[in-house]
Amino acid sequence: MSVSHDDVEPVTDHVHDNSWSANLEKPQHAEDRSLVVSQALDAIEHTAAGNHVNLVTHGDHGHPETYLYDALDERSGIDYEYVEQCGCGGHVVRAHVQ
Repeated sequence: MSVSHDDVEPVTDHVHDNSWSANLEKPQHAEDRSLVVSQALDAIEHTAAGNHVNLVTHGDHGHPETYLYDALDERSGIDYEYVEQCGCGGHVVRAHVQ
């Protein structure tokens, strides 16, 4: 089942002028990989230059290199690195905004 992205609460509603974490592990994220990608990119857009956002992805989608890295590669002004797999099965990717 696909969730309409318009019906899902945004991951954030303001620009973070600090480093922070975006929770992309909620049940609606498990159901829709494209929502994870969309909200990860939104989280990056809501991170002020000079900071990073930890993108905590849902474990149901596997390693983020299989679906998230291509979208991140298309963005300019960010560098990212894989941090670790969480105990719950999710993954953490740190995106540095320049």
